[in-house]
Amino acid sequence: MDYSKIQKPNLNWILMSVLAGILVAVALYQAQARGLIPFNLTSPKSQTQNQETRTVVQEENSIIKVAESTSPSVVAIGVSRRVVNPFDPFSIPRREDSTIGTGFVVSDKGVIVTNKHVVADSARYTVITKDGQKYETKRIYRDPILDLALVQIDGSSLKPLELGDSSKLKVGQVAIAIGNALGRFTNTVTTGVVSGLGRRVVAGDPFSGAAESLDNLIQTDAAINPGNSGGPLLNSSGQVIGVNVATTEGAQNIGFAIPIDAVKPILQEFLTKGTISRPFLGIRYRFIARDVAILNEVPQGAFVQEVVEDGPAQQAGIKDGDIITKINNQTVDSENKIAEVISKSNIGAKLDLTIWRDGQEVKLTATVGQSPQQ
Repeated sequence: MDYSKIQKPNLNWILMSVLAGILVAVALYQAQARGLIPFNLTSPKSQTQNQETRTVVQEENSIIKVAESTSPSVVAIGVSRRVVNPFDPFSIPRREDSTIGTGFVVSDKGVIVTNKHVVADSARYTVITKDGQKYETKRIYRDPILDLALVQIDGSSLKPLELGDSSKLKVGQVAIAIGNALGRFTNTVTTGVVSGLGRRVVAGDPFSGAAESLDNLIQTDAAINPGNSGGPLLNSSGQVIGVNVATTEGAQNIGFAIPIDAVKPILQEFLTKGTISRPFLGIRYRFIARDVAILNEVPQGAFVQEVVEDGPAQQAGIKDGDIITKINNQTVDSENKIAEVISKSNIGAKLDLTIWRDGQEVKLTATVGQSPQQ
C-alpha cells in the first residue's frame, strides 16, 4: 500500500469540533442551573415506576396509621362457661374461658359496641383489651331489631373510636376491618373496599347456631371471619363506618357490616338515659311475595310465624298463621314495610292492621309498645 496517498487529518477541524462540544456542555449546564432543563433525565418508564412505588407506600402508611391508632380501642369479648366431662359423672365441673367475638370502645364511660349474637346467652362475659387488661361486664343491652349489643364495663381510661358517616359511603372506597379472627388471632387487620350498600342477608353465628335476617348492610371484601363479629369497619381516616356482623358461607371475600348511622341514635339514647326505648309490635314473620302468594292462593303480605306472649300484637288479637296485608292503610308489599312503619311510630301510637285469616279479612288495631329491655 502507498501510505503517501492517505490524507493527513485537519488539525483546525479537530480543534473546532472539540470547542463546539465544550460550548454545548456549558450551555446545558447553564440551562439546568436556571431550571430550564430538569436534572432527572431518567426514562419515562422509570419515572412511572417511581410514582407507582410512592403511591403504594402512601396507601400502606395510611393503613398502618389507622391500625396503630385504633387497635388499642378494639377489644376481645370472652365468655366463661362451666364444662362437665360427659364421660365422668363424678368429675368436678370446671370453668373454661374462650374468646367468641370482638367489640370496640365508643365512650370513655366504658361503653363497648358488639353484636347481639356475641353476648346472646345469660353467661358470664368478659372484655379483654389489647394490652391484656380484663374487665367483667356490668351491664348488657341487647337490641331487639339490629344484631347489636352495648356492653358496659368499669373502664374509664379506654379511648373511644371516632364514629364516621355511613350515609356518605361510596362503593370502591377503602374499608379496614379489625377483629379477633376465628376467636384466636387477636387484633387481626384486613383490608378491602366497600363492595356494595343496602344489602340484605340472613346471618348466622357458628358459636351459638343462631340466625336472623338483617337489612341495609354494608358489603365489603375485607376478610371477616367468625370471631370478627362486633368489630369495627373503618375508613382510611380511622373512623368507624360499620359494625362487622356476618360473612357468607361458601363464598370468599364477602362480608357484611351494620352501618354506623343505624347505631348512633341507639348509642346516644343509652349514654343519655341509660336505657333504650324502641317501638315494638311483638311478632316474628316471613314476607310472602306476590308470586308465592299466587301459587299458594293466599294474599301477599307478612305471614306471622310467632307472636310474643303478652306483647302488643297478642293483645290486639293477632295469631300465629295470620297474614298482615295492610298496616296503617299501606299495602305490605315489601320485606321491610312493617319494620319501617313500626320504627317510625311513637310508643303508644295506634296501628290499623288488615289481617287475612282462614279466608276472611279481619280488621284489628294494635298499640305500639316499648321493646323489652334485654
